[in-house]
Amino acid sequence: MSLFGRLLGRRGPAPSGGDRPVALVYRGPASRPTGCAESVAALLASSRHGFDVHYTGPRERLPLTADTLARATLYAQPGGGTLSAAWRTMRPAAGPLRDWIGDGGRYLGFCLGGYLAGATPGFGLLPGDTDRWIDSPGATVGHDGDALVRLDWRGRDRTLFFQDGPHFLLDSGTVLARYPDGLVAAAVTPFGRGRVGVVGPHPEAGPDWFADAGLHPADARDLGHQLIDEVLT
Repeated sequence: MSLFGRLLGRRGPAPSGGDRPVALVYRGPASRPTGCAESVAALLASSRHGFDVHYTGPRERLPLTADTLARATLYAQPGGGTLSAAWRTMRPAAGPLRDWIGDGGRYLGFCLGGYLAGATPGFGLLPGDTDRWIDSPGATVGHDGDALVRLDWRGRDRTLFFQDGPHFLLDSGTVLARYPDGLVAAAVTPFGRGRVGVVGPHPEAGPDWFADAGLHPADARDLGHQLIDEVLT
């Protein structure tokens, strides 16, 4: 099956264990609405790392288990719905994910996936926790709908797609981006022998995201590639 078929098809071959690094993208009840998982998969496939991208989840060919993770280099948790509902779905995977990352795996969390990297509730992967940015006193977005947010990304002023993403309360790690009020919007932190990359907004958003939301296009997928590079360092 072609790479395009693996990205968009419901079923795909199991990771082959060949020379290409395997990237797993969760797709299931905790990655609604449709399109979140697919955009993360496309971002990974377009990076410079030559990933063999596969979906994992309750209705995918590859279940999210320790055996599946053992064949992967990177696992990505896309955006989705509410944290409480997602945690009910994802809680059984917390142990296998923590063990795999601690042994050297790489985790990427986008928006809801960033929330899930925290601890209240979540996988407990961060040296700290997460909180809802729109509730912070200095937030420039005050609603939970589609919006644009300006960030300081490594000293550059950039605009990204945003929908009720988290900020990160960290005791250590590498900060990649901050919201206008100075709170952390993207970071990479160690976890055991592995690494965890999280981002509150959506650098994976393609042109269709902005068109569907009636927002001015602000392509930031180059920042998504930077996040991938950093978590693989």
